Amino acid sequence: MKYSPHEYQEYAIRFIEENPVVAVLLDMGMGKTSIVLTAIVELMYEWFEVNRVLIIGPLRVARTTWPEEIKKWDHMKGVRYSVMVGSAAERRAALDADADIYIINRENVPWLVEQCGSGFNFDMVVIDELSSFKSWQTKRFKALMKVRPFVSRIVGLTGTPSSNGLMDLFAEFKVLDMGKRLGRFIGQYRECYFRADKMNGPVVYSYRLIPGAEEAIYDKISDITISMKAADYLNMPELISTEHKVYLDEKEKQQYKEMKEQLVMQLHEEEITAANAASLSGKLSQLANGAVYGDDGEVNMFHGKKLDALEDLLESANGRPVLVAYWFKHDLTRIMERLKKLKVDCRKLDSDESIREWNAGKIQVGLIHPASAGHGLNLQSGGNILVWFGLTWSLELYQQTVARLWRQGQESGTVSVIHIVTDGTVDERIMKALEMKDGTQAALIEAVKAEIGMDA
Repeated sequence: MKYSPHEYQEYAIRFIEENPVVAVLLDMGMGKTSIVLTAIVELMYEWFEVNRVLIIGPLRVARTTWPEEIKKWDHMKGVRYSVMVGSAAERRAALDADADIYIINRENVPWLVEQCGSGFNFDMVVIDELSSFKSWQTKRFKALMKVRPFVSRIVGLTGTPSSNGLMDLFAEFKVLDMGKRLGRFIGQYRECYFRADKMNGPVVYSYRLIPGAEEAIYDKISDITISMKAADYLNMPELISTEHKVYLDEKEKQQYKEMKEQLVMQLHEEEITAANAASLSGKLSQLANGAVYGDDGEVNMFHGKKLDALEDLLESANGRPVLVAYWFKHDLTRIMERLKKLKVDCRKLDSDESIREWNAGKIQVGLIHPASAGHGLNLQSGGNILVWFGLTWSLELYQQTVARLWRQGQESGTVSVIHIVTDGTVDERIMKALEMKDGTQAALIEAVKAEIGMDA
């Protein structure tokens, strides 16, 4: 296929070529993969500045999306690539292969650095989903920082650079510029731009930006950063977001209230405990979805209201394909059991084959988990309806999952996102946080504290 870039894509390509350190913050569906590949080819064969390129991404993206994009475009013909996933022996063979571009999943970065040692000879590194390097304490971050001085060009790609607040930017930009703009140490970054917010004695639970800090941070990184929103550049389909409320009966409301107030609940003669606010949030979310894990790992059924709602929504879809996002394993099990009884064709989208069949319109209900299907999957050919059976606190995973359907190439003029929300439960708090674009851990804790009456 001939590559005919949009004007904004041409701008991004030039920006990558002209700057050795780049952060490309592009909304989902704006073709960041093709932008980077085009820049790589030109740097390799026209500028003669690049010989070996390493691309780091989520596992499925590394295994499927990048190779498919390389094979897709005419101007990539002749480019040799090697995918370093699978067993250690398979990865080693891929590393030893003669190629121009080497692709690896982010979890195996420490392995790669160990294998290469001082012989790390990739002169360009591309990090697909820079947000996966937002923690300076992870093995992948520390491993990449060891070899970062050997890399002459680096590109970070993401649509959500600070889904958990601007504290995330420290590690993400340190891996790019080695601390030139936001500082070499997290303590230095905190001292410059933040102040302690919620504390318990000497323990700091959260930080808040000092006045003017946000603008100062953006100014510091502006010379190496380009940021574009899809709505400003693309003819995106209309996005309609709605809530489908379900209601607990009086007995269920009382049981849910007991769990909130006492952090303990007697359900089917099984004692369910939640030791702190974060784990309580998980328990409450499970209850809102209709089942909860006991301390022994067994699943205790609570209600079938969301399953009933899902059944109604599928009926109203009149045979059109529906993508369903679930969060807990028992959600998946219960959904599949219900749909099997209804003789509805449903499949978990967890393989290349199932994704191809979904996009070919052969699957009526596709089931996805945001954590495994959030990044890099193109599912827009299979349908335009997304139902959230179980909600997530993660703004990044939420936005990425929605973008599997709401993206350029969606043939339907409208994408419908339906959230099944259990009235009077933590579901409502999660929806509020997502609507306010607040995906921070603090939002989760504050919401759960409000649920159990710990704040005003």
